[in-house]
Amino acid sequence: MPRFSYILRVQFVDTDMAGIVHFANFYRWMEEAEYAFFSSMGFKLVQKQPDGVIIGWPRVRASCSFESPAFYDDLLEVDLDVLRVGVKSLTMKFLFRRGETRIAVGELKTACCVHTPGEKLYSIEIPPHYREKLEANPA
Repeated sequence: MPRFSYILRVQFVDTDMAGIVHFANFYRWMEEAEYAFFSSMGFKLVQKQPDGVIIGWPRVRASCSFESPAFYDDLLEVDLDVLRVGVKSLTMKFLFRRGETRIAVGELKTACCVHTPGEKLYSIEIPPHYREKLEANPA
């Protein structure tokens, strides 16, 4: 059972004239599912702290392997699983399905970072309130 599922409908703008989804959309959809996953835990991907510091999750690595085409107006389910919660990084797997048909499998590694306006971005250990929810077992 996946940790989190996200449903999306393929729009015309996501496809070529043959109605086949352009590969770059899968990366955008991984980010949409990641956003929904964080929201389900009560977090934002870019969270301003009371002191003005911003905690965010920039990408370290992204990959996607394609197994079957997706088409205009398909209803796709994106299953998100947390593969690893590191000291400073988070790795997630994304399985794209249309019913029982596997469409693509992606992976996204992000780093927990702090940004203070006017200063350089740097990585930090994942704060306990994030870690607690990220390491929780699926519902």
